[in-house]
Amino acid sequence: MTDFLLDPRLAADSAFIADGPLSQVRLMDDTRYPWLVLVPRVNGASEWLDLDGGQQRLLLAEINQAGQLIRATPGVEKLNIGALGNIVRQLHVHLVGRRDGDAAWPGPVWGNGHAVRHTPEQLAAGIERWRLRLA
Repeated sequence: MTDFLLDPRLAADSAFIADGPLSQVRLMDDTRYPWLVLVPRVNGASEWLDLDGGQQRLLLAEINQAGQLIRATPGVEKLNIGALGNIVRQLHVHLVGRRDGDAAWPGPVWGNGHAVRHTPEQLAAGIERWRLRLA
C-alpha cells in the first residue's frame, strides 16, 4: 500500500480527509449532499473481488462507520452506497446522504445536474468537521 496512486479524476472531484485502516476517506466537492468517498489504498483494485478477505472486511467496517456518520447528519433521510466504477476504474465507494426533495431526488446523484463546489473556506471547514467526526 506504500505506492498508492489516486486516480486524477477522484483527486479533482474530492478532497482528502483522512486515512482509514484500508482506505483514503475523501469529501466529494459538491455542496448538494453530504458525500464521502472511500478509496482503498490497493493499487490495481477495480472491483470488490480484487480485495482479499481481510481487505474486504476492513472496507466493510469503514463503510459501516462512514455510513453511520452520514446517517447522523441533520436532514439525511436515506443513505446511498455505490461502487460503480464505469468511468473511474479505481475501486472507490460513494456514501451519499439523501433527502426527499434534494437536487436529484428520487434518482441517482450521478449524471444529475452539475456539482456545486465548496468555496475554499467551506471545503477546509468541511474537511475539519469530518476529521473530528471520524476520530
